[in-house]
Amino acid sequence: MADTTTRIDETHELIASDKVEGTAVYSPADEKLGTISHFMVDKQTGHVAYAVMSFGGFLGMGNSYHPLPWRALHYDVNRQGYVVDLTPDQLKGAPSYTSETMPNWSDQLYGHQIDKYYEGPLGH
Repeated sequence: MADTTTRIDETHELIASDKVEGTAVYSPADEKLGTISHFMVDKQTGHVAYAVMSFGGFLGMGNSYHPLPWRALHYDVNRQGYVVDLTPDQLKGAPSYTSETMPNWSDQLYGHQIDKYYEGPLGH
């Protein structure tokens, strides 16, 4: 008997994590800033706290990673990607890390530094 179950990985309000990873992130001026590498989920609430955007590099080498507050990303159907109200210059000064300089996500100060940085540019 054939399997007639259809895999649904996206609805109007929900999307599977593997469909988010690799999605482009744009500035309001339609500049591609990077792509979503992965996201950090609060274990207690289940809410996504940060989308970690891969920025620069070539074939995964030399990438820097920028944790963006999830609330700052807005999905644009026409672009089929996320838009964040930042310029490339604002991203250059933002909290970031490389695969060699992984942050200590257990340190609440790290998350506080990310949130504090984005309070200014994003007004949140």
